[in-house]
Amino acid sequence: MKKLTINIFLIITAFIIYFLQANFFNWFTISSVMPNLFVIFILFIGLFSNRITGVVYGVAIGAILDLAIGAQIGINAVGLGIIGFLAATFDKNFSKDSRATIMFMVLGATLIFETFVYILNYIVFSTNVEIINFIKILAIEIIYNLIIVIIVYPLMQKFGYSIENEYKGSKILTRYF
Repeated sequence: MKKLTINIFLIITAFIIYFLQANFFNWFTISSVMPNLFVIFILFIGLFSNRITGVVYGVAIGAILDLAIGAQIGINAVGLGIIGFLAATFDKNFSKDSRATIMFMVLGATLIFETFVYILNYIVFSTNVEIINFIKILAIEIIYNLIIVIIVYPLMQKFGYSIENEYKGSKILTRYF
């Protein structure tokens, strides 16, 4: 029952993030670049739940985004699924207690996601390669995502550990040995 409540809360949070991304951050762009809140959200789910949940939420939210945007079906789904998979790997290898560690994880996840999407768009849709423009947009998006993580990290950590207790139980010590 508690997992159901957590999943309902995560789905509601995904809708809130979608409306923030679609409406609020359209007004607050830096050089017309918005943050990618879904990369942060899927990373959060994968870090604090488990690999399967991270991948399922990544693919599901990515598919919904692909259908809502309509330009490239499947690219966001695969990209966010990869982020959900990598988040579980980050969880096993790094600590979630440090804000700096989380910031490096967000930096890596944003870099991996945006590079994957850019390369896949180039391969599938034969878009033009503009490396300098891509690097500029990527750098701004990474900085924007890092600023958001700095602001919401205490909330992420508090809610994340309650998710972790439900999904992983109290096997915290055995996980490191």
